[in-house]
Amino acid sequence: MSEPTGVYRVGDPRTLKAVAHPLRVRLLGALRLEGPATATELAVRFGESSGSTSYHLRQLAKYGFVEQDPEQRDARERRWRSVHRYTAWSELELGDTPEGREATGFMRDRQFEVLARDRGRFERDRESWGPAWMEAAGMSDDIARLTPASLTRLYERVTALVREMEAEDEGDPDAERVSIHLAAFPTRGYIA
Repeated sequence: MSEPTGVYRVGDPRTLKAVAHPLRVRLLGALRLEGPATATELAVRFGESSGSTSYHLRQLAKYGFVEQDPEQRDARERRWRSVHRYTAWSELELGDTPEGREATGFMRDRQFEVLARDRGRFERDRESWGPAWMEAAGMSDDIARLTPASLTRLYERVTALVREMEAEDEGDPDAERVSIHLAAFPTRGYIA
C-alpha cells in the first residue's frame, strides 16, 4: 500500500468548506492514518450508515481529497484512499470572504477538537503506555516575541525536524504514531 504524500494547498473557500464537514474531516483523517477503506468499513468505524459515508467520500473525491484505490482487493468493492498527506491553506488568501473565514475557522476548531480528543485518549489509557511514554508525552507552552516571518520559519523548522526524526525512527520497534500539534497566535497582555 502506498501512503499519501505531499500537501494539498487549498486556494478556494468552497474546497476548504467541503472538507470542513465534521464527518468528512474524520473520514479523511482515517484514510490518511489507517490507509484505504470502503464506505462500509468507515461506516462501522464511525457509527454511520454506509450510504452516508459513501456520499461524503464522493464529496471528498469531487474536491480532490480522496480517490478510488487502484489496488482494490476484489472487483466487488470500492476502496477509497487519501490523495495527500496534509491539507494546507493561506489564512490571508481565504480570509478575504465571509465563506473563507467561516471555513478556516471551522478547520481550526476541528484541529483543536482532535488535540483535545488525542489528549483525552492518552489520559484515559496512560498506564497502558508505560513509563517511557508517560514521561515523554505531554504539552508545553511558551510566550516569545516573534515577527510573522520568524513564526513562519518556526513552523517550517519544526515540520522539517519532525520529518527528520520520523526518518531516524523508521523501523524502530519502540516507535509509535504520535499526534503532534503546534499552535501559535499573537496575543496582547496576560491571558488569564
